[in-house]
Amino acid sequence: MQTLAHFGDGGPGPWILLFPLFWALVVGLGITLLRRTGWRGRRGPHGPAARDDSPLAVLGRRFASGEIDEDEYWRRLSVLEEQFGRRG
Repeated sequence: MQTLAHFGDGGPGPWILLFPLFWALVVGLGITLLRRTGWRGRRGPHGPAARDDSPLAVLGRRFASGEIDEDEYWRRLSVLEEQFGRRG
């Protein structure tokens, strides 16, 4: 019985099974490397790039949700702009 492309007659033998495994490993490592480095800031609305926990953003969210009124918003905004400056 001749298996794996005529192993005894000079064919590649069982080593031919390692080539698909090698390329799967290369592709898997490439995807892992890109996910850990290159794609980190571009994950959409729920990724880490969308989170902005700066004091100005927190103040804006509190005003938008109705936790604070307009007078308190402007008062706190002026204090925060003195400390942190306007971010554009």
